[in-house]
Amino acid sequence: MDRYPQREVASRCSLAVSPTLRFESSTGSRSSLFHREKTPVHQRIGRRGEEDAYFYLRRRGYLMVARNFRSSHSRGEIDLIGWEEDVLCFIEVKTRTTHDVKPAEAAVDRDKQRALTRVARDYLRHLALPCQWRFDVVTVYYEGKPSQPRFELFQNAFPVA
Repeated sequence: MDRYPQREVASRCSLAVSPTLRFESSTGSRSSLFHREKTPVHQRIGRRGEEDAYFYLRRRGYLMVARNFRSSHSRGEIDLIGWEEDVLCFIEVKTRTTHDVKPAEAAVDRDKQRALTRVARDYLRHLALPCQWRFDVVTVYYEGKPSQPRFELFQNAFPVA
């Protein structure tokens, strides 16, 4: 029996090769790609949050298969896609530097949920076999010590529309 059941599941529901899919590198190392001087500060913080959430989810046992997935058929982007055991998770990452405004997870409103669902369905069309799937939301807060972000994971954050 495979020591890592998610690998077996990932191989059963493997993706067809598509030029629109971008997979994680096998090294899993961080890069300084997201620290460009011309990028607005809020975008750099968002990219950093996505990168930190990626490694947070890997530590929790997720097998990550894609980042920043875009579909040629639907508007929007899915920040991260990964397997948690036998469930394919489409993950939206919300990053904040303070709790002073509304909670980060509240930014995934009904319109955002519909957009994510459309892009996720486009992704699922590439799978060899059907599988269970859900939407997760990860919030990343850089308060106090920015080098130690706080994470909160909302599994099955909203129903499939």
